[in-house]
Amino acid sequence: MVLPLLVALTLALVWLLVVGAAQVRTVDAARETARALARGEDQAAAEARGLRVAPDGSRIEIGRGGGEIRVTVSGRAEGPGGLLAGMPSPELHGVAVAAEEEVPP
Repeated sequence: MVLPLLVALTLALVWLLVVGAAQVRTVDAARETARALARGEDQAAAEARGLRVAPDGSRIEIGRGGGEIRVTVSGRAEGPGGLLAGMPSPELHGVAVAAEEEVPP
């Protein structure tokens, strides 16, 4: 009777690690995109760079103003099947702000 409980607990802990890793990837994607845009890279190339880092199915929103670039990356962490299939997929959000750099001519 204890073994199934231990297996379920182990799966839940592994799921929490997967969600944590996906959140870190989301924040990294926002930071990478903001940094690329601040350096003056093309917006499409910067978004592509961010999407390579972000979890699958993520969205990137970019805002500019006051000499700053604000990038928000959002998505969902897909849950495992089996015992935890009924759990909702948590939403992930990452935000990064970078100052626009002056590109020398």
